[in-house]
Order: sequence, then C-alpha cells, then structure tokens
Amino acid sequence: MLVKTFGSAVYGVEAITITIEVNVSMGQGYSIVGLPDIAIRESMQRTESAIKTNNYYMPRTKVVVNLAPADIKKTGSSFDLPIALAILGASEQIEQPERLKDFVIMGELSLDGSIQPIKGALPIAIQARKEGYYGLIVPKENEREAGMVSQLNVYGVSHINEVVAFFEDESMIDPVVVNTREEFFANQYEFDHDFSDVKGQENIKRALEIAAAGGHNAILIGPPGAGKTMLAKRLPTILPPLSLQEALETTKIHSVAGKLPAGSSLINKRPFRSPHHTISDVALVGGGSSPQPGEISLAHNGVLFLDELPEFKRTVLEVMRQPMEERRVTISRAKMSLDFPTNFMLIASMNPCPCGYYNHPEKECTCLPGAVPKYLNKVSGPLLDRIDLHVEVTPVPFAELSNTLHQSESSANIRERVIKARAIQTERYKAYPGVYANAQMSSKQLREICVISSIGENLLKRAMERLNLSARAYDRILKVSRTIADLAGSDDIKPEYLAEAIQYRNLDREGWAG
Repeated sequence: MLVKTFGSAVYGVEAITITIEVNVSMGQGYSIVGLPDIAIRESMQRTESAIKTNNYYMPRTKVVVNLAPADIKKTGSSFDLPIALAILGASEQIEQPERLKDFVIMGELSLDGSIQPIKGALPIAIQARKEGYYGLIVPKENEREAGMVSQLNVYGVSHINEVVAFFEDESMIDPVVVNTREEFFANQYEFDHDFSDVKGQENIKRALEIAAAGGHNAILIGPPGAGKTMLAKRLPTILPPLSLQEALETTKIHSVAGKLPAGSSLINKRPFRSPHHTISDVALVGGGSSPQPGEISLAHNGVLFLDELPEFKRTVLEVMRQPMEERRVTISRAKMSLDFPTNFMLIASMNPCPCGYYNHPEKECTCLPGAVPKYLNKVSGPLLDRIDLHVEVTPVPFAELSNTLHQSESSANIRERVIKARAIQTERYKAYPGVYANAQMSSKQLREICVISSIGENLLKRAMERLNLSARAYDRILKVSRTIADLAGSDDIKPEYLAEAIQYRNLDREGWAG
C-alpha cells in the first residue's frame, strides 16, 4: 500500500515542501531514496524502535521511502515523524491514512517514541500556510514559534502516540493560539543594561547616539578598562524598536540556526552578537556543507560587536566587507546558491597599541618603535572605509566614577531622540527602495541630499588639508553630519554639524599612530 505524508526542508531562510512517499509491498528490506543525508538514512532505526516500543508493528516486507522532489538534497532528523506515520498508514495501522495529506508533519523521534524539537519551525509554518495546508504538526517545544503564523492550525505534540490517536479521532489536540501583537510588544523595552549605568563618557555616548540615529558603523579606540565593551553592550537599548516585519525576519534566521530558546515565539528585541576573535570565516559569514547562517546574519536588524578587532584573523575580517555593503551574503555550492540577509550595525573596539596605553593621559606606552602602526595595520583600510565613526575612549577620572549626585541620562531618553531622527530619514528615503538610514546612502543620493553651504565647504576643505584626512573620509563626514542635523531637527547641514562629524575620523588622520 502506498501512503503519502508531507514534511518540509529548510534552505537558507525559506522552506520547501517535501512529499514523503512510503510503499509497503512484497519483498524484503528497507530503503530510503531521494538524496537523504546520513541522519535521514539512520531514521529507519529510530523509526523502527519507536514503532515497536509503542506496540505497533514494523512491516517485515519491502518498505521503500521516497523523499520528493528527488533531486534536492535533504538533511537533518526532522523527517522521522512523517516517515513513521507514513509507514503506519501504509501498513494499515492508521485507519484513516487519507487524513495525513492535509497536514505538514515534522519531528525527530527518540527510541521510545517521544518527539524532539526541530530547527526552522517558523519558515516551515509560513510555507505550509502559503500552500494551503489545513494544519502543521510540530514538536511541543516548537509550537509557539510556529503558532506565530496566522490562518494555520498548529498542533504541538510530544509523543508519537498522541499523533496516531489524533489521526484516529481517539483524542483531540487543541491548536496552539499565539497573540502575535501581544508577543511582539511584550518586554520590548526591558533591558538588562542602561546608559544611566555609565559614569562620564558623555562624548562617547553622543557618538553612539549618532551611530544609532543614522545606522552608522563605529569603532571605539581606547586603553583597557576605559569602558568600550560596557558602552557597546548598551547600544541596543537606544536603537529604535523592531517593526513586526523586522521581528519576523530576525526570528526566521534564528529559527533556521536553532538559536531560539525552547518555548519562545518571536524575537522582539534587536539582536546583539559578540563573537570571540578566534571565530572562523564560515562561522562569521555562514556556510558549511549544508549552508547555515553565520554571526553576521544572526545580527541582522541588530548589532555585531567585534571586541579587540586587530586580534581577529585578517581573512575573517576581509570576507565581511562585501556583506556590509550589500546587506546580504550569498553562499554558493555546486547545486545551490542561498542568500542570507546581513543588515547589521558594526561596532568594533580595539586598543591603540599592543600594550594598550598609546596616547594614555597618565600611563606610558611600553611598545617598541613601529609597533603601533604595525598593530593598527592589522585592520585593513578597505574595512575602515566602511566604518563611519572613529571614537577615542579615554579613562574616566575618579571624581566622575565616585560622583553619586550626578545621574547619567537614561537609554529611554536617548532612544526617543533616535526614533525621531529615524522617522525623518524614513520620510526622506521613502522613494528609495532598500534605503532606510543615512548610512545606506549611495554616492548619487549623497550629492542630492547632503548639500552644504559655502562656509561648510571651506570648513571641510581646511579640515582635510590641515588634518591630512584621506579622501575616503569625505563621504563619511557628510553622512554623519546629515545624521547630526536630523538629531537637531534641522533641514540644513550647518557648519557646526560638519565640525562635529570631522572629529569622528581619528584613524584617517595622517600621523595619528606616530
């Protein structure tokens, strides 16, 4: 007897429906065809054990399992449950196997029949709704994640017996109900960190406010213990909240990567990813034999923080350049090419020299002659070209650290200004698809939008001559000054905004490193 069930395979951040065909006929032996990987080929052992443990019988005749379309490689263990149900249906142990065709079914089986969680439940649910299936059956741990999709009945199960009883009408499983709006707005403004915790460093907070308002990349340069990491970790608290569309995009990526916490449904805060400097190229940008999203995709719509930037391997940093510009990364393999989104803000930090005390106001640098330029040259010029703000972080004096009377400005107050500036930019770029912030302006848009007065032109000219700024700094200064004007609510880029933007190009100054 031939029975069909339906599962789903995730490629990139999208899902493709897979038809699982099982034929039980005369003969001997089990076989799985349709380009299965090792995990799927091993599923017959898990399936047989789960079936026998729960007092069903495994056919002793020929069992052929086909995963269609047969020319697409299938990976993972989440096809165990639909294969097991198809075998039970084909061997007439489920009385109404025709009901199976109305559902997409996914789950990994343990040997005792319990069902383990899967990756990619959200894109699977989106695809099931798109193709008009009545319902989706997933492991209990994934029900809230898949339940975010409306107009689809999602059933969470924890054991194969529950699923068999459901299809035999012996028990009813209620579909999970998730209030998407409520999940989205819950705890959206609750953070473990706040800028009010940071004593002093007002100029650094101002720089990060500008970065958040315009979506600019930034690098913090300063000695150990100056507060670089502390400040960077608080950047997500001043970014505008995710839109519902952004939240769904971010959740899909984390779902595919298996990074969603058990029982969670929707990521409603901007992600903050901080990989260690020993990370590999593939782990950062994504890839592998079965391509998975890397750290730059997990930071989509959020912040990627690279602490101690010169300690990262140069090859790792260089492969990040193109995704930063295009806001997506393409992973190509012999039989497939997948796109992962990478729209993130890069915040990096570094010491100014190997010992960390170059330009320190109190401590003396102990590095050998030439060590400082050599250390800074570990970060390539093309990468620095994509970083808009270079900010020097100096140690906080004891008087400010011990001052309990002065309360620093909270993240909530700063966030309000950032949201207003972003609203101005949303209106400005509504005619430019794919552009949402000043940092994303093209050269053509820059000439149209960032018009400066003759006084501003003279100021910029003198700055570039006297400070020996490189030519690549020109566009960055204009973009940052446009953001400063937006924060001030000004239509024009005034000379004082240009002057503030110029001071954020420290690493472009000739002779800065001695």
